[in-house]
Amino acid sequence: MVTPLKIGIVCHPTLGGSGILATELGKLLAEKGHEIHMISFGLPFRLNQPYNHLFYHKVEVSNYYVFRSPPYEIALASKIAQVAIEHRLDLVHVHYAYPHAISAFLAKQILGGNLRVVTTLHGTDITVLARSEINKDLIRLALNSSDAITAVSKDLINETSELLHISQDKINLIYNFVDQRIFYPQSLNGLRKEFADTREKILIHVSNFRPIKRVTDVLGIFKKVNEEVPSRLLLVGEGPELSNIQNRVQIEGLESRVNFLGKIENIARIISIADLLLLPSEMESFGLTALEAMSCGVPTIGSHIGGLPELIINGETGYLASVGNISEMAKKAIELLVDKKKYNEFKNACVNRAHLKFSTDRILAEYEYIYYIVIGK
Repeated sequence: MVTPLKIGIVCHPTLGGSGILATELGKLLAEKGHEIHMISFGLPFRLNQPYNHLFYHKVEVSNYYVFRSPPYEIALASKIAQVAIEHRLDLVHVHYAYPHAISAFLAKQILGGNLRVVTTLHGTDITVLARSEINKDLIRLALNSSDAITAVSKDLINETSELLHISQDKINLIYNFVDQRIFYPQSLNGLRKEFADTREKILIHVSNFRPIKRVTDVLGIFKKVNEEVPSRLLLVGEGPELSNIQNRVQIEGLESRVNFLGKIENIARIISIADLLLLPSEMESFGLTALEAMSCGVPTIGSHIGGLPELIINGETGYLASVGNISEMAKKAIELLVDKKKYNEFKNACVNRAHLKFSTDRILAEYEYIYYIVIGK
C-alpha cells in the first residue's frame, strides 16, 4: 500500500445519501490504514461502533444571544482548521457543497491557503441549494477554490456545469458504492414472516421523507399493486413529510398494510426481505438506496430522472417511468411480481451489476487516486 493519509471528512450526520456515503467511505479508508477524522455537528448515522484509525470531532456552535440563528458555517470552518492543524491533515474531503465546501474555503483562508480540499457533490446541494441567488455565488466560489471536485453522476456534472458555469473537465465522476460484505441477498424468512405471510409481497421505500421523494406517490403505487397482488409496504426513515404520510395512510384505509419503521441502522436486513424498492422521486442525482437494494437482489421501480438511468438499467434491473406516472410504475411492479422467471432474472442482474460496477474496491481506488493527485504524490 502507498503511504497512508490523514484525511478529514466533513458530512451531514443525519439520514441521507451524502452522509451515508461519507461515513461508509471513512470506514473503508480507515480499514486500509488511513487516519480518518470525521467532522460534523453530530455523530454520523452509520458510525455506530468504534473503528480503528477513525476519530470523530463534534462541531460546537455558539448560542450567543445576538445571533438570530447559530452560525454553524463559521463554527465548522474553525473546527476544520483546528483539526487540520492538530492532526496534520493531508487533506479535507467535504461532502455536500452547502455549507461544507464554503466552510472548507474559510478554513483554507484561516490556514493561509495551506489546506487541500476535495469536494463531493451529491445532488440537492446543486439541484436545489445552488439555484438560490443567496447561495449560488458562494457555492461557485467554494467549488472553484477546491483542489478537486467529484460528483456522483454524469447528470449532476452536467447540471453543475450549466448552473454554475464550471467546466465539466474540472469535475470528476465517481459513482456511489456499496459494501457487498453488508449488502447482499440474505435469506431471512423468519424476519420476513414478521411483516407478511407467504402469499404476500413486500414493497419498501427508504428516504428522508422530503417532498422531492414523493412519498405520496409511493402510497399511490402501493395501493394499485395491492389491489392486484396482496402486499405489504415498509416505510423506512424520518423527515418533514412523515406526519402527512401517516395521515394519508389512515385516509386510504391502509393502516393494516403499511409499517412505519423509522430509522434503521442495519438497513440491509430489511431491504433483503423486500421484493421491490419504490423510488418515484422527482429529483435523484444518483439513488444510493436503489444501489443498496440492487446489491441485495431487489429491483427498483422508480422515476426516469437525474442519475437513476445511470444506475438502473430499465427493463433489466428495474423499471423507470416519468415522474408522477403512478399507473405505469404500478403496472411494471405488478408485471415483475407475478412473473417469477422474469423476477429472478432481474434479481440476478441486480446483484451482478451492483457488485461489479459499484464495488467498494473500485470506487475506493478512484477516491484514493484523487487524493494522491491533490497532495502531489
